[in-house]
Amino acid sequence: MAARRPRWHVHFTPTSASWINQVEGFFAELTQKQIRRGAHRSTHQCEQAIRDLCIDTVNDDPKLFRWTRSTDHILVSIKRFCLAAAKVADNQAKILKTSESDTRPRSDRTGHQPLSLEAGT
Repeated sequence: MAARRPRWHVHFTPTSASWINQVEGFFAELTQKQIRRGAHRSTHQCEQAIRDLCIDTVNDDPKLFRWTRSTDHILVSIKRFCLAAAKVADNQAKILKTSESDTRPRSDRTGHQPLSLEAGT
């Protein structure tokens, strides 16, 4: 795909700053500035105000977003996350394996005797 579109550039994004975070930020600002503060008599009027005042204004003066982290720093962060996730998965597998293989009664595993409901014991 990149060969067919030589002007396209691939950018690695940190997991905490994905494109969905940017979209959520835009809608949060839109909600705060236009929807909550506006006095709209109809849905159509609200939609028109959003288009005119917010979307057109943002598109008229777009701001370029620049990543502050280097590619190497992002890849190190991804590696650290993957190693931590693998460790958690390994620990969960060990716990599951231990619980499945231990068929002894609970009293044998903990060293405590089960409570008896019989009188005098």
